[in-house]
Amino acid sequence: MAVTMAEITKLRTMTGAGMMDCKNALIEAENDFEKAVEIIRKKGQAVAAKRSDREASEGCVLAAADNGFAAIIALKCETDFVAKNADFIALTKSILDVAMAAKATSLEQVKALTLDGRTVAEQVTDRSGITGEKMELDYFECVEGAGASAYIHPGNKLATIVAFAEAGLDAQVMRDVAMQAAAMNPVSLDRTSVPEKIINQELEIGREKARQEGKPEAMLDRIAEGRLNKFFSESTLLEQEFIKDPKVKVADYLKANKATCTAFKRVTLNQD
Repeated sequence: MAVTMAEITKLRTMTGAGMMDCKNALIEAENDFEKAVEIIRKKGQAVAAKRSDREASEGCVLAAADNGFAAIIALKCETDFVAKNADFIALTKSILDVAMAAKATSLEQVKALTLDGRTVAEQVTDRSGITGEKMELDYFECVEGAGASAYIHPGNKLATIVAFAEAGLDAQVMRDVAMQAAAMNPVSLDRTSVPEKIINQELEIGREKARQEGKPEAMLDRIAEGRLNKFFSESTLLEQEFIKDPKVKVADYLKANKATCTAFKRVTLNQD
């Protein structure tokens, strides 16, 4: 059965699939558009199943903030070529938009949201059939406060979000803190929120390093505590040196601007 270019273009607009995929689907479906769409979607499921053991190490990370709520989405794929594709970035943005609108709080909730008549999970599978690569929605993080901000590092591989106790803060102040979290990769907001497991690891590392330096056994705990304090100053957001002015701590910068940071999240596909 003959297939016209107009029909192929129409199906491509409906599905986002390639020209040849649309042509072959229409031929197989005998010009039945509903069947052709289903054929393309099944192809996406087949590709996803076939490539389920492949590593999706590339992708797109986007973040947004609105009215005290902020979220980060990471849609992963296999190659940088697909990650930089405009349609792939647009899909990531669409998923982030519906997550923001719903104020979603978990990855599973995001996957179940409706996007253009189908679930987000189904849309990701469909896109896998179009690109021929494994795709997965791998990260979702959110924060909420009276104020919130988001930062996306150029390249769409790293993003951060931060929440604040106050509304109406200067947008640049909030962005500065989000950029701090992106650049300095803090492990926690402050020393009181550092996981106990990390604290114990750092203490043991401090003891072992002092032991290797030949320090007396009786001094190891005190030396380890001192090195733990150094770790806190380098690795907790509020105690870090402010990247725009190393003479002050982030906590001092916030205090000077009457701002209180209550939470942050950082997602990256890069090797830190």
